[in-house]
Amino acid sequence: MDAVRVALLREVLAGTEWLGATRRFAGVLRGSVVSHGGGLLLVGTPEYEPWHLAAHLVDEAAWSGTPELAPTLVRHDARPTDPAHLSVGPGRLAAARRGETLLVVSPDRPGAPLLGHVHDARRAGATILSLGPGEGELAAMAHESLAVPEGTDLDLDTVQHLVSAAAGENAVPAPRGRRRFRDRLSRLADHLTAPPPARW
Repeated sequence: MDAVRVALLREVLAGTEWLGATRRFAGVLRGSVVSHGGGLLLVGTPEYEPWHLAAHLVDEAAWSGTPELAPTLVRHDARPTDPAHLSVGPGRLAAARRGETLLVVSPDRPGAPLLGHVHDARRAGATILSLGPGEGELAAMAHESLAVPEGTDLDLDTVQHLVSAAAGENAVPAPRGRRRFRDRLSRLADHLTAPPPARW
């Protein structure tokens, strides 16, 4: 889905809860990865791998100048002989740590092995986001979730397009949190060394 189609879809959805919901979720996603300098892991289920979302996030990362949005796609059937960007297996989820964000995309409730990996990543300090069913263990474990209920006009693929487009928008504010000392010092140095304003 290209930018024109996303814009048309947004027009159709104007006034509904979906536009705000996808933008809020995208804001949390962007804020999480930007504030930690990256570390976005994207995983689906053995039956459903979010290839398109991975590709769109890579594009949005490039277009928005936000490289932190480019995810690492974790695949359940990854093989060492696969190209490097497709060879990351579930073992990467076990290595997830504080400062990383794990986005789980699932059309149905995920099985016990994936839930176990998600639980371990959360215990290790990773931020968990889920896109899919609004109920169940995954939604309960997630720090933020966007439910895509069955029987609506929007399917999971369409919602992923809305989320990725919104995540790449420069207008999405990063959440306010503690700035690192080095960041504050850098801003102060920029302010002190800036030339005085021109007087006319």
